[in-house]
Amino acid sequence: MIIDSHMHCGIQNVDQPLALIRSYLASAGIEGACLFAPVEDVYDRYDPSFRDSPPWQACRRRANEYVLAAQKEDGLFSAYYFVWNDFRAEELSRGYRGVKWHRHEYEPEYEYASPLCEAFLNEVYRLRLPVVLEESFHNTLTLIERIDGRTPVIIPHLGALNGGFYALFHSGVWDSPNVYADTALASPQEMAMFLRRYGPDKLIFGSDFPFGFPSTELGKVRNLGLAQEDYEKVVFGNIAALTRLPRPGGSDGSPGR
Repeated sequence: MIIDSHMHCGIQNVDQPLALIRSYLASAGIEGACLFAPVEDVYDRYDPSFRDSPPWQACRRRANEYVLAAQKEDGLFSAYYFVWNDFRAEELSRGYRGVKWHRHEYEPEYEYASPLCEAFLNEVYRLRLPVVLEESFHNTLTLIERIDGRTPVIIPHLGALNGGFYALFHSGVWDSPNVYADTALASPQEMAMFLRRYGPDKLIFGSDFPFGFPSTELGKVRNLGLAQEDYEKVVFGNIAALTRLPRPGGSDGSPGR
């Protein structure tokens, strides 16, 4: 079984419906995916002075509920809650299997000093939800230090948009046992370098659809020449364990190994 750990899915300000996701997965021979709301449905990434508002909060709720409905329809889809500055901690107990934490350096900033942020993080820790963290280099290191091992962190793109692969690699951020990486849009050379140092237990296959395509990104992983057991960890076992994906035909909450 294969799970694409990094796909954007939404229908409000972009056209990335679940049916389209299913078609790309089927063509690549992939059974399931971790789904994030598109950034365009969460905040205005092109306005550095963006301030949240009730219409944006409503749009964001609908976006998160769309991927949660996909999970309820098919247990091989895992919905991630895309957090922004309203930090709605109460939403996390609705069944989300992870958290998407995302901004680039030129985009509006998270209000890290807000008491709501701390309350949100405490709920993430309680539920042990993996956090897909895409932030500036400084904020990535600061937030990982703040989390301090209390929940898993997945750095997407092997760090390409978190300050760059080599900056993160040499920082030792992946030395922490709870910090993982996904392969979305990363080069085979970066994947191989990561595997030589950390092995297959910390690497997770993802495509970053629609910016990458599942079949193309999966092909990069297949071409790494991994032993079958290690390949299965990268494309299924690692993410299934972190999201507590139900076993096919089994009970909810059991690791998919």
